[in-house]
Amino acid sequence: MPEIFVNYRTGDEEATATLIERDLSARFGNENVFFASKSIRPGQPFPRELLKAVRRSSVLLAVIGEKWVEAPGRSGRPALEDPEDWTRVEIEEAMACGADVVPVLVGRSTRLERGMLPAELAGLADHQYLRFDHRDAESDLRRIGDELADRVPELAKADRRRPADAGTDAGPAGTTRMRVRDIRHDQRGGIGNLNGDLGSFISEPNAPLHTGSGAQYNGPTFSGEGMGVNFVAGDNSGGMRQSVERATDHRPPHDRDRDERRRDEA
Repeated sequence: MPEIFVNYRTGDEEATATLIERDLSARFGNENVFFASKSIRPGQPFPRELLKAVRRSSVLLAVIGEKWVEAPGRSGRPALEDPEDWTRVEIEEAMACGADVVPVLVGRSTRLERGMLPAELAGLADHQYLRFDHRDAESDLRRIGDELADRVPELAKADRRRPADAGTDAGPAGTTRMRVRDIRHDQRGGIGNLNGDLGSFISEPNAPLHTGSGAQYNGPTFSGEGMGVNFVAGDNSGGMRQSVERATDHRPPHDRDRDERRRDEA
């Protein structure tokens, strides 16, 4: 049973209607989109098949181009004024059955006004519409599909382009691994877009920093007795204190006296 019925007028944007139908069929499945030239098999009576499909659809997309209102019918008058005009009959039937009727205005088509339409279709002017422009075909097709997926739960379930859900996966040894599609981080310098599994991320460090395993030596060095450098051995899981002072001389007195005499003589 189709969820989407694509309505159009021959001679007015039928190529656009075909493009929309093909994109929606690729996204939601061929069986969920009714398009007369595709869905009615040879030998089937089209009036019966058209009405049956309209009555079973959740949404009717009325593809409307610049010629849609004024396109002439068999009598030479606008086809829309003919009660037997199939474009009009399909829309009336959809509205009578409670289906959502969504006008899709193509290109420079203006919004419908009640005065443009027969009384039986006047309410169509009050329906919120979507736009399609061939210059923005990809984004407009995506928007049409997104709107339909939001509107009809069955289409949301059948959606083949639904983005992957973000979440977390259990990693090795009970760790947690983040699964993301895209994280944007605005900063000065460095990288702006991060994708996939994230490790340590440091923005503009202003001092020496240790984030992994192994020893770390931080300068500067100082000359003289008892002076040295900052040193972190292995993993640092706590704080680090530092002081600079002259080391205590633990040598025997005679050794200290001897060195002092040598310095004095020098």
